[in-house]
Amino acid sequence: FYLLKRRDADHLDNLSPGIRNAVRALIQQDNKVLLLEKSGPPLGLRYALPGGGQDLGETLEQTLKRECLEEINCDIQIVRLLHVADYFKQRSTQPPSTRQQLEFLFECQIPVDYQPSNGTHPDKQQTGAVWIAMDTLQDIRLLPTAVIPILQQINTGHYPYYLGQVK
Repeated sequence: FYLLKRRDADHLDNLSPGIRNAVRALIQQDNKVLLLEKSGPPLGLRYALPGGGQDLGETLEQTLKRECLEEINCDIQIVRLLHVADYFKQRSTQPPSTRQQLEFLFECQIPVDYQPSNGTHPDKQQTGAVWIAMDTLQDIRLLPTAVIPILQQINTGHYPYYLGQVK
């Protein structure tokens, strides 16, 4: 990972104004991580951590709790902040555009009897919530891809808090 310098941002075409805060939940159990499963054009089958964008007036904690209820039908308990990163997300708008997001990754816990399922307002193209073994993350399409080595290092305790720009 590298830190994004202001002059490096010049290559970002059609950068949307404003920076969006987004939260993600890292939920682990028995050496597995809970992920959203998504399918559909143009990206096909892919996976993502539960979470989403912060609404005006919400705290990061309120945002993450709301998003997890909407996406994985679960009332989570937030344990701690793990990472902060800049993410420049390509959007499928016409013309194509890029949105800058400030991503906050939180370690979270869920009830031991939780069974993965969609919540009341799942993400677009979300087909389910699934447990994926940590040692197989490199075999799936997890977006953003930069999160894979980070997730695999979480339990070692040796990782940076600010990741710079992730892709």
